Amino acid sequence: MSQSRRFEHRLALVTGASRGIGAATARAFAGEGAAVAINYREDRSGAEEVKAAIEGAGGLARPFQADVGDPGAVEAMVDAVSDWRGPVDILVNNAAATNRSPFFDVSIDDLDRLWNVNVRGVFHLSQKVARSMAERNRGVIIHVSSILARLAVPNRTAYCLTKGAIESLTRAMALDLAGSGVRVNAVAPGLIATEMLLAGIPDPDRQAALQSYIPGGRFGSTSELADAILYLCSDEASYINGAIIPVDAGLGGREASPP
Repeated sequence: MSQSRRFEHRLALVTGASRGIGAATARAFAGEGAAVAINYREDRSGAEEVKAAIEGAGGLARPFQADVGDPGAVEAMVDAVSDWRGPVDILVNNAAATNRSPFFDVSIDDLDRLWNVNVRGVFHLSQKVARSMAERNRGVIIHVSSILARLAVPNRTAYCLTKGAIESLTRAMALDLAGSGVRVNAVAPGLIATEMLLAGIPDPDRQAALQSYIPGGRFGSTSELADAILYLCSDEASYINGAIIPVDAGLGGREASPP
């Protein structure tokens, strides 16, 4: 466990936390004293593994199942989390759906699925959690965007659309909630070495080519992204609101899309 206790006596809800970025973020919060609600949609075993790792290190966590694209499930999850440890102090909207189809092949059903999870679900969950935050005049919400909100690549039209919406939502929410003591920011990951990323580019030569294109020369780690999220949630970042923080080793500064 970390020696820092920046989040002691706080409750963090992290969506999509059974693996990857969400799991690393859940572990990092627990390592700094927070109780962590681990949201998952289907991967119960992954969520239980994250819980076991946290508890094994002396932390406190519990899994909560919910599809964030389902409004009823979101309502039930937030109520269950509140029954467990009280109102949420920190919300990390990490869960997301993806699509790898060319523009002409994206059906309305495909678009609805991504929109429901990546935008409507984020809006609804944030709204429900922020109400109790505003009543207490404190709270932090972090949206996980993507470098693809601003750096488009082929066959990601629907996903790029939703992440662009998330960045606009971040700025608008920050303005609306600024007077209530609730801060809203986003991180925009570049190429982070998650299972999803590596499964999408299984060819080692392709992986090497992509890493050579990144100014930092390598994929990022999930723990590096988690560190950025924790900073934005900490008191040290109390004057940061409505910001989109790139975590991409400079990749967003490139003029062209990755090879």
